[in-house]
Formats: sequence, C-alpha cells, structure tokens
Amino acid sequence: MHIKQLARVLRVLSLACVTVSLGAMSAPPTASVELFNGKDLAGWVGDTGGYRVEDGAIVCTDKGGNLFTEKEYGDFEFSFEFRLTAGANNGIAIRSPLQGDPAYAGYEVQVLDNGAPQYANLKPYQYHGSIYGIAAAKREAMKPIGEWNQETIRFVGTKATVTLNGVAIVSVDLAEVAKDGKTIDEKEHAGLKRTRGHIGFCGHGDAVAFRNIRVTAL
Repeated sequence: MHIKQLARVLRVLSLACVTVSLGAMSAPPTASVELFNGKDLAGWVGDTGGYRVEDGAIVCTDKGGNLFTEKEYGDFEFSFEFRLTAGANNGIAIRSPLQGDPAYAGYEVQVLDNGAPQYANLKPYQYHGSIYGIAAAKREAMKPIGEWNQETIRFVGTKATVTLNGVAIVSVDLAEVAKDGKTIDEKEHAGLKRTRGHIGFCGHGDAVAFRNIRVTAL
C-alpha cells in the first residue's frame, strides 16, 4: 500500500475509535421507570380487584392479595412510598413467579406496623423491611402511622439492601445468610435460586397505600 494511502486509512481508523469512545462515554445510564401512572392499574396483573386507585396511590382493600408488575426484573432498584394504617400488614414481592407464595417462591420484603400489639412477639425476620424468613431488618426509621414513608429495595446478584427513610435497615448477601444459626432450607425457600421475577404487593386485606412507584433496571 502506498504511504499516502496508509496514512489516510490510519486517520480514518483513529477518528472511528474516537467516535466510538465518545459515544460510550455519553451513553445515558439506565433510566428509572414509573410503574404506576397514578390513574389506574395498567401494567399490573394478579389481584387487580383487590386494590383500588385513590388520590394518586394504589391502595390495598380488605380483600387485597398479590398484585404484580407485568414485567420481570433481575437486578434492580425499586423505590416507593407507603402509608400504613394501624395494625396493617403487606409486603413487597421480589423476583417472584405469578403463582405460589412470594415469601417462599421468590422473596418478600415485609411491610408492617411494627408497633401494633398483635405483632409484639414475632420472629425478628417478620418485622418491617425484613426479607421474610431470611434476613431480619433493624427496627428503626419508621414514621408514625398515617404518614408517608420512603423505601428503596435494591437487589444485585445475591446482594440485597433495604433503605427506609434514608436509613439502611437491611444489607445482606443472600448466598451467605443463615436463619436461627442454621443454613436456610433451599427446599422451603425455593426463591433463593431465582435470579429474576415479578415485583409486587403482597396484601393481607389491610389498608396500605403505595405511590411514587419506580424501578431502575441495573
């Protein structure tokens, strides 16, 4: 190849490399997606009759069961606000199938009025923010009943964190966690093997409201 032709080729290749590099640098991070439009339950499946939309929030009724996102998620950050009524019990399904109990078939992060008298003698892993049956949360940072709380749940591989009103109440490696000093029975908690699934609300017929519901795929 002639020297001038070679120089021209090298210049073209150099410019191409710079363009690719700049494109990669300017690529935006994965965007946060709104999971609730504030008007109806579009994008949600399962017990749609057990929840209603009220004042821009999804509210569990006295017949509310499991309500799931249509889409599945693997590694993600899920953020939302919730408001409890006295004695209320709900949960957040994580990496769950549409069938079965999310607490065992997937994961369930507890949503609970920790201060209610009927919950005084629960297992540590049953209180608010805990990954049910797997990892106990710190019992702090909850606002008084009737006020809105902000929570973020993050799952990346086997690492899971739960942050309530800016306070980290769970930080755990699911591959290493133990319950009551013993290794968790994977036959009981089949969800430990799941790497993706639906996010959802696990209702128990108590009034709990959810709003500003967003997910960021990681």
